Amino acid sequence: MCNISIKDILFSGQSFLWNVHAFDKDYYCSIIDSSPVFIKQLSGNEIEINSTRNEFYGVPLQEFIRTYFSLDIDTCNVFPETFLLSHPELWKLLEEYFPLRILRQDPFETMIMFMCAQGIGMHLIRKQVAMLTENYGEAIPVTFKGKSLVLHNFPTPQRLAAADPFTLSRCTNNNRLRAANIISASRRIVEGSIDLDSLRNKQMPLDELRLTLSQNSGIGFKIADCIALFGLGRFDAFPIDTHVRQYLGTWFKSAAALRSLSPATYLMMDAEARTLLNPEFAGYAGHILFHCWRKEIKKLRSF
Repeated sequence: MCNISIKDILFSGQSFLWNVHAFDKDYYCSIIDSSPVFIKQLSGNEIEINSTRNEFYGVPLQEFIRTYFSLDIDTCNVFPETFLLSHPELWKLLEEYFPLRILRQDPFETMIMFMCAQGIGMHLIRKQVAMLTENYGEAIPVTFKGKSLVLHNFPTPQRLAAADPFTLSRCTNNNRLRAANIISASRRIVEGSIDLDSLRNKQMPLDELRLTLSQNSGIGFKIADCIALFGLGRFDAFPIDTHVRQYLGTWFKSAAALRSLSPATYLMMDAEARTLLNPEFAGYAGHILFHCWRKEIKKLRSF
């Protein structure tokens, strides 16, 4: 297996469902397919997986983990061959972050996580998602390494669809509009007017996928691209937030990044990014750049 950095993967802003184990800081824990999973980094290219399950979503454990962590992707293809020649100093910064892999996550969980994530930092996003799972998800008692703890499954669409907006807003930083949008999106999932399985179609043009998702209240272009990249396996989707705008402007001298953000400006930056990066992996490379920018330039913590 190629080098992999579990900490960078789980705490780089693509998932907010993994936590450091309360009793053993070397392990990270979460619920996948309603079952507790514990992961520990053993070496640069070796991880330990602890689970009572031999398969997830009908896929054998080893195959699922390979897909979940995108170990089937040749990271040599993520950046174009010309990138090193054009940006040698940046390449030196980035090399440490190449073991960061993009997760292939549940699309509904990804949609709700990023609907919680608008305009706030990672620490608060993680807190909101934890409150959401604790208040609306199924409690799952588990004993690991002789210690008992309770983890929580992610809420089902049916549970969130039936939630009261005022009560749910306690899990969304008291933002009632955000809570109402989460309830509305969950109802549309239950009713079938949002069909996330059909959006997995790799033949669907990215522009069409983005527009389809952004027709829902609370989902703009950026959140739609996050859902596509982290929940639908569309490594060509390139989410653009404040940090991405900053690195596009600073590292790549993007003129569009200096303009006020609007849907038109967003699409201009998206087009620029595809001239700099391998279009097929623009979002994959973009997330490595994002994490490097936050850690190396902004000196921000991920948790």
